[in-house]
Amino acid sequence: MTRTTRTTGAIALMLGLGLLPLGLLGGCDRRSDVGPVVASVIGTAPVAADPARGALGRPSQMLMASIAQGLVRLDASGQVEPGIAERWIVIDDGMSTIFRIGDVTWPDGRAVTARDVVQRLRRELAADSRNPLRPYLSAIDEVVEMTPEVIEVRMKTPRPDLLRLLARPELAIFRLGPPRGTGPMRLSAQRGGPGVLLEPVPGPAIDDDTPPPPRPEQTVRLIGERAAKAIMRFKTLQSDLVDGGTVGDWPLVAAAEIAPTAIRIDPAQGLFGLAFVERTGFLEEADHRALVAGALDRDAIVAGVRTGWTTTDRILPDTIDLVTPPNLPGWAIGTLDERRARGRSVVAQWELAHDSALSLKIALPDGPGATLLFGGIAQSLATIGIDAVRVAENADADLRLIDAIAPADNARWYLARACAPCGKQAATLIDAARTATSTAARGAAIAEADAALAADVAFIPLGAPLRWSLVTARLDLWQPNARAWHPLNHLRTDTK
Repeated sequence: MTRTTRTTGAIALMLGLGLLPLGLLGGCDRRSDVGPVVASVIGTAPVAADPARGALGRPSQMLMASIAQGLVRLDASGQVEPGIAERWIVIDDGMSTIFRIGDVTWPDGRAVTARDVVQRLRRELAADSRNPLRPYLSAIDEVVEMTPEVIEVRMKTPRPDLLRLLARPELAIFRLGPPRGTGPMRLSAQRGGPGVLLEPVPGPAIDDDTPPPPRPEQTVRLIGERAAKAIMRFKTLQSDLVDGGTVGDWPLVAAAEIAPTAIRIDPAQGLFGLAFVERTGFLEEADHRALVAGALDRDAIVAGVRTGWTTTDRILPDTIDLVTPPNLPGWAIGTLDERRARGRSVVAQWELAHDSALSLKIALPDGPGATLLFGGIAQSLATIGIDAVRVAENADADLRLIDAIAPADNARWYLARACAPCGKQAATLIDAARTATSTAARGAAIAEADAALAADVAFIPLGAPLRWSLVTARLDLWQPNARAWHPLNHLRTDTK
């Protein structure tokens, strides 16, 4: 083992433990502007895989979105742009969207047809598909091939968020065995180096001339790795991007003394809070769940992880799909001291009646940020006499952290994710929103479901999801956005 290897390993270990000494990696950021863009995405190694078989990790999502676009896709700002479809039109008051396939070819040169697209979408939407987006696309009635270049997506009821959902990597159009798509990038034939190397799909040949090979600056090396290693790679000038940062690893950024200009925070929209996954014993009654929710000092809990992190006490972020404002839960009424005084009284009575101390198991992911989060939660629960016990993210628990980005402005997504589980009335109303036959009926059903879920106290909102990236000045097209989605073909002008 070389001295360089030993030093790099030691730095990675200290980053992983949050023990990196201040100034250890100091110095000017003199990154080169030549060669491939190196993008470290937090997670496991990227693989090309079919979303119908289950959810993909972030690195695999980024890979699939690069090599296999959908009918539409997301640009750097999180907005919809053309993909396989060169244009589209929405007709019949949102009940039908017609897409025209552009001049797009498979890797073997064969033209992509409407039949290819229809077959792939039907597979992802089939009843036996495990595609994570399938439950939120139930408003699609059928996908029809109209001509070899035109498809129609017919709806049971209008969905304003349809295009944004179709732009997700889970609905990419590709061939199986192994999955291969139409770009906007493709796997490079070059070998060597970590991760996978991607290059732009060449444009059509002019006068039968072979398109020139891409310049190195137009290529992207995608690496999936642990946050500590990704941060270390960035700090030592070996990468241009760290993507996919969450609350668990946020303290490592401060430990590594990353330049503030390189740290980017997405205005992410989604759910970040605690779901009541156990509804027995003390948590059987909604009033008792409300006492737990009301005892949490949200501002103190999230400030213990990151200053300036905005909190919330509501499940829905705004009035999307609603006819009334989001519901303020009953447990949020009154001052924190008043809520805690009542909580202490009820917990003490319960412990006396059951002759046992009350403790709750909190399931959280790994990482120093989650440790700080648990400390704040435990401190709040202790104020009403409840002991908190931290357990692994997927272990049996009383409360479990939900940290998820909304794929679109879809109120039912928020309610369905927060119902994990929830009472029968709330679950029924959430399902009614799925089957509503008009926009007005959907809005009314969403409002009812939101009120029922708040009364059921199935979920404790804390704030918006924390999503961070490390970005060099070289990536001039990178933009923060509500979807926290950053396509590899939209990182810099060369790769656009």
